Amino acid sequence: MKKPTGLAAAGIAVPVPLRLDDASMSDIAQALADGRVDATALAKAYLARIEAYDRGGPALNAVRALNPDALGIAGKLDGTKPSASQPLAGLPILVKDNIATGDKQPTTAGSLALEGAHARDDATIVELLRDAGAVILGKANLTEFSNMLAVDMPAGYSSLGGQVRNPYAPTLMDDRGIPLVPPGGSSAGSAVAVAAGLCAAAVGTETSGSLLYPASQNGLVTVKPTVGLVSRAGIVPIAHSQDTAGPMTRTVRDAAMMLNVLAAKDVLDPVTERQRRPADYTAGLTRDAMKGARIGVPSDPADPLNDPYFDKLPSRSAKVIADAIAVLEDLGAVIVRASMPTPGWIGGPGTTMAVLNRNPLSRFKGTVARPPVVFIYELKRDLDLYLRDWATDTEIKGIADIVAFNAAHAETALRFGQDHFLAASMTRGDLSEREYKSARAMDLLSAKTRGMDAYMNQHKLDAVLFPGSAGCGIAAKAGYPSVMVPAGLISGADDMDTPDYPLGITFAGRAWSEHKLLRLAYAYEQASNMRKAPPGLAGV
Repeated sequence: MKKPTGLAAAGIAVPVPLRLDDASMSDIAQALADGRVDATALAKAYLARIEAYDRGGPALNAVRALNPDALGIAGKLDGTKPSASQPLAGLPILVKDNIATGDKQPTTAGSLALEGAHARDDATIVELLRDAGAVILGKANLTEFSNMLAVDMPAGYSSLGGQVRNPYAPTLMDDRGIPLVPPGGSSAGSAVAVAAGLCAAAVGTETSGSLLYPASQNGLVTVKPTVGLVSRAGIVPIAHSQDTAGPMTRTVRDAAMMLNVLAAKDVLDPVTERQRRPADYTAGLTRDAMKGARIGVPSDPADPLNDPYFDKLPSRSAKVIADAIAVLEDLGAVIVRASMPTPGWIGGPGTTMAVLNRNPLSRFKGTVARPPVVFIYELKRDLDLYLRDWATDTEIKGIADIVAFNAAHAETALRFGQDHFLAASMTRGDLSEREYKSARAMDLLSAKTRGMDAYMNQHKLDAVLFPGSAGCGIAAKAGYPSVMVPAGLISGADDMDTPDYPLGITFAGRAWSEHKLLRLAYAYEQASNMRKAPPGLAGV
């Protein structure tokens, strides 16, 4: 007798009129609007998939904790259909476990030190999701403290939640138990959950690459917004200069729908007061949006020594990107190949600091790592403020308490060390240091003024194209937006064969240009249709 798999193995049968392993959020919303499914049945179906594929089967470990009130919330929405006032009515959404929820769910950032910690209220973006009718299904696993705890911490690992696995190659691990094909980080669980069909959409966060990297690795669309478009109030921080939250979805239209909800001014995050946005990010998503657009490709064959983004791509990755550029040209884009003036300045003198790598499992243990000065200095101030203003049900009151807790529970809490936190705990915590102010000024000079601004002005560009998440640093330091869209499949890691897994392309642009970037990404998406769902996760 054939052994049952997937949902059958979980002993759960929840009939829904869609294949949730690959259904878009738009299709699910339409099924709710048509009355073909209700919110309770939908929530039960996703919970069944989580049981079958996240807890069982390939054990993806993308969902750190489920919301015990999810079915109750869904039940109250059974008679409500998605509408202009509640566009997400009945849609099950996961949020990264550094985003506060003022309910029974803890908000932990994946840290054992914050196990059981709750929040005094919903983060602003969670409140917006609830107002839009979303069912908060649970919290997604992540790289602990958004990959700011330790040097060389694997993407998707947290001491509380364990290791997230990439759904395209979930069983391949190295001799340290680290995935050969990373899930990407730090928003690993958010990305894997969407890719594997464990939720309709998810919300992640980024300081530099934490949305773009996992989106690329899992074949997703994401928007890393302009800093100030989406409120950060109630989100466990790294660095306020660059922190933001953004949607993770299967399609560009879905990302635009989510951004419509998330992008709002907030008195709790004053930087949002300068926000500029259209009334509807889904407006103008057309197949001809690429025609005449000037797309910068920072790779000049006449200047090969100044090509950090494209020059060292593996052959299969290079082909995926070349094919993507050919699609853009076929769509009528003007491709401008020209090196950027300052990418070599990113991480240059005065913007990074020396931190000894004590990570016991790092291949580079004993060497000096160089994290950004801005991250290290803003971390202490910003995290201490979050713990003071938002955290409840915990004795942890500041970064010093986390460092002490981890040291006292090193066997379980410090598998990869806490070198970044040790460095951050030695700063004043008030951002008064000259080295911090200088580093922030240099970041803006290299990434914004003489970087993205100068490049786009000189060549009159509508967007800049990067392979995968390679351009995350220059856009993030400038505070500028990026949109990722799937571009194809690649394989191989650490000189070993692997199953195929995704690679995306990034469209980056000026502040508040999310609508333009979404339109360009949509045109490419519709022409290329490169997203492929992970194998072996079919079913309801």
